[in-house]
Amino acid sequence: MKETTMKRGQFLRELGLSGSALMAFYCMGTTLTACSTSSDDPTPSSGGTGSSTGLTGNADTSKGTISFTLDLTNSTYSGLKTAGGFVVVGSLIIANARGTIVALSKTCTHEGTTLTYRSSQNDLYCSNHGSEFSTTGAVEVGPATRSLAVYQAQLSTDGNTLTVKA
Repeated sequence: MKETTMKRGQFLRELGLSGSALMAFYCMGTTLTACSTSSDDPTPSSGGTGSSTGLTGNADTSKGTISFTLDLTNSTYSGLKTAGGFVVVGSLIIANARGTIVALSKTCTHEGTTLTYRSSQNDLYCSNHGSEFSTTGAVEVGPATRSLAVYQAQLSTDGNTLTVKA
């Protein structure tokens, strides 16, 4: 029998608990523990804008055209070398979607919630109202009706540098 794991938040959502019920659990300081010590949904990290953080260039749409490079040898971004890994960088979410690096707007087009990459479903998920997007940016499940902006992601031949452009 195959063992299945999930994160605490996903487990509670599966139980049908609303956002306010989830907040109550966290605020009460419950001692819920994860169902497993492993996870296929890594924790995202946010990158800065300087080369000391492994990011060079502009990753923030409010500051102009997206054009940046990530150093995948930097621990902040090294998870992108593994299928299922993802990071939130500036205005984007970047994921290793089953061996293909994708870069999309991190913001749900419904109400602006930051999305999460779910490797088991190979999609982007909005925890606020349940919208789901394909890795091509298309809406798969509403209430969102507009697709996500997609950016060009180019991996270097040695696999240590990722360049993302509008």
